[in-house]
Amino acid sequence: MGLLSELKLAVPWGHIAAKAWGPQQATPVLCLHGWLDNANSFDRLIPLLPKDFHYVAMDFGGHGLSSHYSPGFAYYQENFVSEVRRVVAALKWKRFSLMGHSFGGIVGGTFTSIFPEMVDKLILLDTMPFGLDHNGVENLLTYRRGAIEHMLQAEASQKPRQVASPEEMLQGFLKRNSHLSEENARLLLQRGTTEVATGLVMNRDRRMTVVFTEAAASAWLTWINCAGTQGRPVGGWGQPERSISFVSRELFVHSIKQLQARVLLVKAIQGYYNVKKEDTNKNVLLFMEDMLRSILKERFQYAKVPGNHYVHLNQPEIVAGIISAFLQSQEPPPHQP
Repeated sequence: MGLLSELKLAVPWGHIAAKAWGPQQATPVLCLHGWLDNANSFDRLIPLLPKDFHYVAMDFGGHGLSSHYSPGFAYYQENFVSEVRRVVAALKWKRFSLMGHSFGGIVGGTFTSIFPEMVDKLILLDTMPFGLDHNGVENLLTYRRGAIEHMLQAEASQKPRQVASPEEMLQGFLKRNSHLSEENARLLLQRGTTEVATGLVMNRDRRMTVVFTEAAASAWLTWINCAGTQGRPVGGWGQPERSISFVSRELFVHSIKQLQARVLLVKAIQGYYNVKKEDTNKNVLLFMEDMLRSILKERFQYAKVPGNHYVHLNQPEIVAGIISAFLQSQEPPPHQP
């Protein structure tokens, strides 16, 4: 299945870039990439999926080929959720499926709980539908403060964009993303960089990657310790935790109850949520999985696969069959008491 077209969808601050595969009149699937990645994250997976679907992979604002947000407009989770609504409105989709990797899964899950009637199926690739904080409501205000502090700090940073040779850019990217193969690092950099006279520069908005001050960074340590950084060091690379709208257990359960979609959770054994058995935070992950299973019942499907956080990109053949079967599956019959 070849790439159908590159899309450029107008938004008030510029445009959202996207790429599309498959027949336009087929059942639509919107694909959401992870933090600081881009739409090329799905280049190796989508050709292995059923050809009778129309797939669109978008670049979030400030990522890939999409416009950066206007000054003073923060990269918060709610704004990315709003982007999804803008994109499907521009595409004139009334009902569709969502597939999200990592941070894209949290955005997709949040969208699905807010607009439940619009989403038929939700596919979560090594992620969860919402950012759950294991300390409940106690840390939520701290997170919000940290996000505001980071936004102001990022706006105050006037450092010029770094220019690097293609090889320097690649090696630096691999150092910060140890879970990616060299081939797939090049694939993400292909859409994530622009050539200038003296080398390459990153396309992403620098406001998402400004290093935290020690005080601001402390607001995120609880969540980072729970999920693990998996090759993305705290501070220098930019963490999605600054943008995530964390929820309490109560709000997590309430949000799950809003879902009308069928949900597939694909968990990588060496992935982002790979915590040690003795880690007390494992209880948080078990809680999330148990709630999905107990509330959604037959509408929830769970698959554990070998591989790391980027298994969909590094080894797409491992997950392609599971995703394909889920996309092609029909709604189960109503449960008979």
